Amino acid sequence: MKVMCLSGKRLKYTCKSYLLLGSWNSLQDINTLIDVGTDGSVITEIEKINTGAGKRPVEQIIITREHFEHAGGMEKMKSWCDAKIYAYKKFYGVDEVLRGGQTLRIGDREFEVIHVAGHSSDSICLYCKEGEILFSGDTPLRIMTAGGSYSVDFIDALEKLMRCNIKTVYPGHEKPIQGKAKDLILMRSLVVLHVTLATRLLERLFTDCHVALLMTFSIRPTLMNAKDRVAAGCA
Repeated sequence: MKVMCLSGKRLKYTCKSYLLLGSWNSLQDINTLIDVGTDGSVITEIEKINTGAGKRPVEQIIITREHFEHAGGMEKMKSWCDAKIYAYKKFYGVDEVLRGGQTLRIGDREFEVIHVAGHSSDSICLYCKEGEILFSGDTPLRIMTAGGSYSVDFIDALEKLMRCNIKTVYPGHEKPIQGKAKDLILMRSLVVLHVTLATRLLERLFTDCHVALLMTFSIRPTLMNAKDRVAAGCA
């Protein structure tokens, strides 16, 4: 499989788009674009690439999240190549809604859709077991410092990524991570685990302190009243 990173117009804020082709540009390979960028300016780059004789340059488009820098150029791209557009949720221009665990043929490989609801509710990653490749979109994998909060869905997705054999990660905005991608995901997972456990500990401490305060202000007056009653000969 061939992976080509497209950057569009550098003066505009946009994501990285990836064009995936089969190794031999066979007719059964599915030319796929992952994210179209802000304005569809990646078309100029794609036109310079040999995408196979008798084939459309882009046959399907996968959007990793509904945000302008990932999906802004959809209409322009659709009118140029009439590709089928996939995304995790339905919005204007999307032809088919994806689901977590679904398998798609991209280029000449099979990819699994992994729903990662941490960055946004519709964020996805695309994982190729055979090639040990992950297209992570906007899923935050490089953050190494403790801080922030993490949803249960995001932690579950991160746990699933930890079980995958990943050698290369193609992020939505950064340079590809090669060789030690699995170590990076493991480190990220440890950070999330640390923050999650710390948060739960603080919640537990807060709850215990809250109970202690309630006990102090509700039981102590009762005890004092009992002593007063004894002193007064009423008990």
